Amino acid sequence: MHRSGSAKDMLWPTIFVASLGYLIWYFPQFLVFFGLGNDALNSQNSPAGIVDFIIMLVAAASLVMGIATAETTAGEGNVETFFDRVSIFLGRSTMLLIVILVSVMFYEVVLRYVFERPTLWANELSLWMAGFIFLLAGLYAMQQRSHIRIYLLYDVLPRNIQRLCDVISALLILAFALAMIYGSYNEAMAKLLRWETFGTAFDPPIPATLKPMILLIILLVAIQALFNLVADWNKLPEHHAIIDEEEIEDIIHSVEEHQHAGEKEK
Repeated sequence: MHRSGSAKDMLWPTIFVASLGYLIWYFPQFLVFFGLGNDALNSQNSPAGIVDFIIMLVAAASLVMGIATAETTAGEGNVETFFDRVSIFLGRSTMLLIVILVSVMFYEVVLRYVFERPTLWANELSLWMAGFIFLLAGLYAMQQRSHIRIYLLYDVLPRNIQRLCDVISALLILAFALAMIYGSYNEAMAKLLRWETFGTAFDPPIPATLKPMILLIILLVAIQALFNLVADWNKLPEHHAIIDEEEIEDIIHSVEEHQHAGEKEK
């Protein structure tokens, strides 16, 4: 029996998101510290200090502890491989980002339409976080096997052929990931190292962060697909009907009850 979720499940994701948010915002200081910043970054930012490195250690520790303690809750299946814990932990972090995103949007709506004092940062911050949420949600969906798949032919194939299809699917995902990384790595690193910003009043580093994040998540999705292949190899064939047998029985039972009630009224 799967356990219900609790506030304790969000402890390490909360620490991780808070510390990582700090590190992302002050990332130019690390570029300057390691001698990777351009003239503009060097003139606008001081090198990272002891506090910055302490928060980096906190982020790393929360990531390790979060992965080590990540467990599924009701409706999330079972932890079958080590990498499942990685995806589940990042999924929890994504859930927290959604709460923050909704809070930022609510704050902006209240200021804009109640007090007529809109912010200069809420729209870009929402867009920035939404990009991270979209990418991380894809990794969680892959771990949960809840991504879009077409089972019309897959379900009628013998299990050995299904395994072959799974291998081909995983290899195609891996090939796509490697091709994307090969073709976009230089551009992503260039945006990151020059800390390319959005060009607005708030001017968040959306291009500098999301471009490398896309490549990272694509790689993690490919790794998760390979772990899924290993975990599912010896499983019995599954049938992916739109409505399962229990739902059909419930529908039939409900119809029969309505019929009996109608006959009694007559």
